[in-house]
Amino acid sequence: MKKVAVIMGSDSDFPIVSGAVKTLNEYGVPFEVHIMSAHRTPEQAAEFSANARKNGFGVIIAAAGKAAHLAGVLAAHTTIPVIGIPVKSSTLDGLDALLATVQMPKGIPVATVAIDGADNAAILAVQMLALSDDTLAEKLAEDKIKMKDGVAKKDKAIQEKVAELVK
Repeated sequence: MKKVAVIMGSDSDFPIVSGAVKTLNEYGVPFEVHIMSAHRTPEQAAEFSANARKNGFGVIIAAAGKAAHLAGVLAAHTTIPVIGIPVKSSTLDGLDALLATVQMPKGIPVATVAIDGADNAAILAVQMLALSDDTLAEKLAEDKIKMKDGVAKKDKAIQEKVAELVK
């Protein structure tokens, strides 16, 4: 199975990124976590992403706040999918990071999840890997059923609460 690289621009992003780490672990997907900066260590980021396929990675998840160029820098140097997580920072509530992550030029796509959306980034990475892994595809299908059943259970409970209110 291909690995997922989880790259964050700063250790301050780890509380957000930990959701992706937990999700990947729950699916049994191998991963590595690293800190790299688009601005402070651009050579390291470029080298990592240029060699990602050769090193067994199938997807890169990149989390960054503020200018949030990390996902774009990584995507510029690889042909494997890159998923950006815009991180909410103290300025502009993450809108700056969202726009920097999602507004990529033609030829350098970055799939972008919601601000602080690390869990969805991991699920999207799993879905990408599941295109060639039936076991992961089955786990994803099982989780969709669990979500559906959970909503049905909550609907039943709310119907009971409503019935109590209108007695």
